[in-house]
Amino acid sequence: MAGEVIVDALPYIDHGYDDVGVRESALAMVEEECRRYRPTKNYLDHLPLPASSPFETPLMINEFERIQNRLPMETLSMKRYELPPPPSGKLSEVSAWQESIENSMAQLEHQWVRSLNLELMLDYGTEAWKSYLEVFTAMQAKAQLHLQQLKKDIQDVNWQRKQAQTQAGERLRSLEAHWVLLVSKNYEIETECVELEKLVHAAREQLKRLAPPPTENDTAPTPEHTNGIDQDTVETNGSDSNINEGEENAETKDSEEETEKPEVQEESSNESQ
Repeated sequence: MAGEVIVDALPYIDHGYDDVGVRESALAMVEEECRRYRPTKNYLDHLPLPASSPFETPLMINEFERIQNRLPMETLSMKRYELPPPPSGKLSEVSAWQESIENSMAQLEHQWVRSLNLELMLDYGTEAWKSYLEVFTAMQAKAQLHLQQLKKDIQDVNWQRKQAQTQAGERLRSLEAHWVLLVSKNYEIETECVELEKLVHAAREQLKRLAPPPTENDTAPTPEHTNGIDQDTVETNGSDSNINEGEENAETKDSEEETEKPEVQEESSNESQ
């Protein structure tokens, strides 16, 4: 799957992270990757531009234009806090004096507003500060609850991850032990097979040494020829045995008939008498 992240590290069950040289090796790999990686200028072209125009004010637009044109920032004007007299060339002009008077009246009004704000702060500042502190305390308590909930969620995630990795570690150790057992059994079987092959080879060599050397007249009969001879000999032997049995039966019958004839002659002679 595209974008799928395969996690091959289990920090809760893996060991060796605190060994000497592991951290240095990891940092060296990161530095090497940073040296080999060359980011392109257009690697964010597939992303749309953020729509910031609804949040821009005229002041922000002017400031962005100034930054784009690389113009220096205007310094804070303190002219309205000054009480300059009319220029030397306009001392005889009424309009110049009128402008200076208006400026002084504005400064006076500003100072009066400042004194009024100080009086109001003295009268109501304490209560306003108390109410502000109450609101701030409530906001702080709400933020603390949210922080505690986030810490609890993080702890739950870490506990679930630890439990999952622990179970996976037990499964991996069981599979590893089973694999080692199978490998050891295969090794033992291969060792026994090699020993048996050696024994079979030694037995064949011994049979070759004990067997007499073949002569030129000795020919190895084929299975068909051997079977044929065996069948013929069996048939001839069977037919000879049948003939001999028939001859023996005939002889016994003749002998029985000869023994019965005298008895018949004796009986006939007795009757005649």
